[in-house]
Amino acid sequence: MSLVDLQEDGQISSTSPPTKKRKLGGLECGLENSPTPTSLAHHGSEKNGNGTMAQNGNGVTSNGTENGADKGIDEGLYSRQLFVLGKEAMERMARSSVLVSGLKGLGIEVAKNVILSGVKSVTLHDTETVTMADLGAQFFLRESDVGTNRAVASYQRAAELNSYVSMRHETGQLTEEMVKEHSVVVLTNSSMEEQMKVNEWCRSASPSIAMIVADVRGLYAQIFTDFGPKFTVVDTTGETPITAMIASITKEENAVVTTLDEARHGLEDGDVVMFTEVLGMVELNSKELPVKVLGPYTFSIGDTTSFNNYERGGVVLQVKQPKVVSFKPLPTALKEMEPVYTDFAKFMSPQLIHVCYQTLHSWNSSHSSPPKPWSASDAAEFLALAKEKHGEEVSDEDFITQFAKVCAGELSPMCAAMGGVVAQEVMKACSGKFMPIFQWLYFDALECLPVDCAGLTEENCAPGNTRYDGQVAVFGKEFQKKLGTQKWFVVGAGAIGCELLKNFALMGLGCDQAGGGNITVTDMDMIERSNLNRQFLFRTWDINKHKAVTAVAAVQAMNPDAKYRSMELRVGQETENDYNDDFFEPLDGVANALDNVEARTYMDRRCVYYNKPLLESGTLGTKGNTQVVIPKVTESYSSSQDPPEKSIPICTLKNFPNAIEHTLQWARDMFEGQFTQAPLTASQYIEEPQFKEKTLALPGAQPLDTLQTVLRLLVK
Repeated sequence: MSLVDLQEDGQISSTSPPTKKRKLGGLECGLENSPTPTSLAHHGSEKNGNGTMAQNGNGVTSNGTENGADKGIDEGLYSRQLFVLGKEAMERMARSSVLVSGLKGLGIEVAKNVILSGVKSVTLHDTETVTMADLGAQFFLRESDVGTNRAVASYQRAAELNSYVSMRHETGQLTEEMVKEHSVVVLTNSSMEEQMKVNEWCRSASPSIAMIVADVRGLYAQIFTDFGPKFTVVDTTGETPITAMIASITKEENAVVTTLDEARHGLEDGDVVMFTEVLGMVELNSKELPVKVLGPYTFSIGDTTSFNNYERGGVVLQVKQPKVVSFKPLPTALKEMEPVYTDFAKFMSPQLIHVCYQTLHSWNSSHSSPPKPWSASDAAEFLALAKEKHGEEVSDEDFITQFAKVCAGELSPMCAAMGGVVAQEVMKACSGKFMPIFQWLYFDALECLPVDCAGLTEENCAPGNTRYDGQVAVFGKEFQKKLGTQKWFVVGAGAIGCELLKNFALMGLGCDQAGGGNITVTDMDMIERSNLNRQFLFRTWDINKHKAVTAVAAVQAMNPDAKYRSMELRVGQETENDYNDDFFEPLDGVANALDNVEARTYMDRRCVYYNKPLLESGTLGTKGNTQVVIPKVTESYSSSQDPPEKSIPICTLKNFPNAIEHTLQWARDMFEGQFTQAPLTASQYIEEPQFKEKTLALPGAQPLDTLQTVLRLLVK
C-alpha cells in the first residue's frame, strides 16, 4: 500500500479512527501504454515536465525543501490528499525534490507513491540491469527490458504517473553533487559503504538533507531515517486540535480546570492550551499555558492566585507546538540502535534482524551473491560470520539461520507494504507533518512460512530464470504452482483494488489458466480525474472508462499470464443471478476493496454462506485496517460492530448547545418536530377512530401537548 492511505470517495473526518464500518479507500501503483507512446532514452539523464532539478540553497525551508515553480495545487487531482495533509503541507511538498536510488521492487514502490503524492521532482537512480527475477516485484519492468538499466527501463512508465512532477533518471554512481541537488534521498539495495558515504554528504549540506535507508530481504525489512540534527515537526499527529468546554477553574497555586463531563478532554501532559470566553477569570483569555493531566475531566495550569475569581463559561483549545527532533548520524545510530516496535510479541526480533543485516553487509563484501535459498551450508557459514562479528548479540541461532535461508528472496507484498511506509517517511520529511520514525524500524513476516519447512530444500527453492524466482526462493516451487491455480474474486477496483490486483499479478495468483486459475474483478464505477492521485493503474486518457476493464488491462501488461476477467456489476441481491452458486462455489477466496459498509456486509454474508475466506481492508487518511476472515476459524466481518456514534444529551441541546454538531442536531430536531411529527399526529387524528382514547392514556402532559398540536394544525 502506499503511504498516505487516502480516502477513496466521499468526505472524511481527520479526527475519527479508521472504524471498519466507514466508507473507506486506499492507495496505488503503475500502468502501461499511452495512446502516443514515447521512446525511452537509454543513456544520460532525462527530464519530464518543465523546470530544472532543485538546487538547495535558495528559498529553503527549515526542513530542507526548496522553492520550485510557483504553481497552485491542482485541487481536482489532490482533493483527497488535501483533506489529510492540508494546504500548507502540500505546498511544502510541491517544493521538494526526491532521489530514489535502487529500483528493484521496494525502490519502485517508493518512487511510485512519492510521484503520486505531488512533490516537485523525482530522480530515479540505478546502476544495475534488469534480470528476469526483477519482474516478480518491479511492476514497471517488462520481459523486453531484460538487460537494460533499471532506471532507464522504469523511467517512462513512472513519468506517466503524474505530469506535475519533473522526472529524470541517472545510471552512474552516486556523487555528492547529485545527492545535494535533492531535499530527500532514499537508498534501497545499497551497501553499507554507500550508506555511510551518502549519510556524510547529507549531513554536510546546509540545511541537512533527509536520508532514508530501506531494504526488503525475503520476509524481513529494514528502515532507517536521518533527517538531520535539527528537524522541525510542525504537527506531530495531524489530528484536529482538541477543544473542550470549561465547567470550573480553581483559584490556587496549582489551579485545577474541570471540563464538562459529557466527554473526556483528551489532553496529555505537556500539551499547550489557550483559553477563550472565560468570564470572571478574564486574565486567562488568549493565554497559552502548558497542562498537567490530573484525570479524564481535569488538568492543572499553574498559579491563578493573582487572577479574579472564575464565574462561568470558557473554552479551552489545544495549541499545536512544533517539535524539534535531533537525529543521530548513521555511524552512531548503528551502535546505539533503538527500534520502533511493530509487534510487542516479537520483542527480541528487531535486535536480531539488526545483527542479520550487518552480517549480510559483511557477507556481501566478500561474496558475489547473498546466501543461496534454503542452503544449509551457506546458512551455517552466515551464522559463523554473525558470531564472529557480533558475538553475544547472537542470542538466537535459529533466527539468524532462518534469515540466511530466505534473504535472497524478493516478495511483492513485502515491497508494497514497506514501500508505503517509506514513502510516508518521505512525505514527513518534505512536509514536516507527522512524527517520523525515530530512527530504526525492523519488520518480519515469518508467520507466512509453513509450520513444517521440511519440503523447502535448496533444490526446491533454486532459481529457474523465471519472473517468480524471488518468491520461489522463500516458499518453493510447489507453492508457486498452487498460487497459479487459485481462483479469487476481487470486489472493487479503486485504490485498494489497484494495489491488490498489482500484487496478485506479480505473485502469479490465478495466472495458470491451463490449471484452472483465474481472478475475477468487478467494479461498476467509471474513472474520474480525482482517482488518478491514488489509483495508480489509471492514466488521464482512461478517464470515463470502466475501472475494472482498465485495471485488468494494466496488470496484464505487468504479467502477460494475468489474464484476469473484468465485470461491471455491483454486488447485491439484484445480481445474484450473475454471482450465483456456479460463480461462488469454485472460488478459493474473496478480497474486498469496497468503499461502503452495505456492500462489505453483503459480501461477508455470501462468504459465510459459501464457506469462503474473506480478505477485508480499508483506509481513512493515514489510518488503515485489515481483517482476515477464515471460515470456522475466525469471526466474520459482521460478527463485530463499531461502537455507536455518540448521542447528544437532550439537556445539552435544550439548555447549553456549545458545538457545531449541537446546533445541527437542534435544527434537525426542530425541523422534524414541525414538519414530520406534527403532521403525522394530525393525520392520525383524522384516520384513527381510537386516537382520542390512546392520547388521553399517555402519561404526564403528553395528552395536552398532542391535542394542542392537532388544534393548531387543523382548527386554527
